[in-house]
Amino acid sequence: MGFHSARQVEALNQSLADLSGDISVSFEFFPPNSEGMENTLWQSIERLKVLEPKFVSVTYGANSGTRDRTHKVIKDIKERTGLIAAPHLTCIDASRDELRTIARDYWNSGIRHIVALRGDLPQGLEKPEMYATDLVALLKAEADFDISVAAYPEGHPEARSAQSDLLNLKRKIDAGANRAITQFFFDVETYLRFRDRCAAIGIDAEIVPGILPVSNYQTLAKFAGFTNVKIPRWMHQRFEGLDDDQMTRNMVGASIAIDQVRVLSQEGVKDFHFYTLNRSELTYAICHTLGVRPKGQP
Repeated sequence: MGFHSARQVEALNQSLADLSGDISVSFEFFPPNSEGMENTLWQSIERLKVLEPKFVSVTYGANSGTRDRTHKVIKDIKERTGLIAAPHLTCIDASRDELRTIARDYWNSGIRHIVALRGDLPQGLEKPEMYATDLVALLKAEADFDISVAAYPEGHPEARSAQSDLLNLKRKIDAGANRAITQFFFDVETYLRFRDRCAAIGIDAEIVPGILPVSNYQTLAKFAGFTNVKIPRWMHQRFEGLDDDQMTRNMVGASIAIDQVRVLSQEGVKDFHFYTLNRSELTYAICHTLGVRPKGQP
């Protein structure tokens, strides 16, 4: 290991000195669409399950094929690992009766936690029949699900204003959601200001920060462009010149995620949701460095 890399490792270790108290984690995966991706998914789940996450979620696309894959992965996770598995469920492409049927099937299969979302609008559709608030109410009327919803510290891309977006989040919580999980972000102050604004209008549910470990800056830049996530200039500078250096990119991405968790932990945050992109290595390394270990390990 070169001097530069050794200094980066030392910086990662040193940044943990200010962490206080235990933290809990949850992980997000997406359903595979090939045999190779399925193998990668299960390798990642097996690798991360030893960290005893509060739950693992599986994303959900706005078509029946992806929906069926999500159902299968969720049930397999529960049966094969015993982890609490939380499917994403969108209401953009399903009727109320279909959603009730899906909810009953999940409940009867022992699935108690659902991530309730509106879903992406299909092209040409400006106003859907249902929103996430309606889905939360439908699920709660069907059974006593533990429900997570989405929150957007930098505002939903379609929101008329930051205040209207915040009020929409409050409606979801008032409808019965138990917590909100944020879109990923990189400016910690943005999250803290958002949390304060949530408290100011009476949202008392937990606002769980979504953490995205970055290993490919170019992919991140494209993704952030349509999710309304601002990438700070300092991130561009940290990744500059690393297009052909995956190892250093991983170390930089880990350092950023660890710093986020460290600062947020100091501000009283104890639960963190990691967007794994179905890859376990970077997320596992971050969690291990943060002190999230299998039972019996110091």
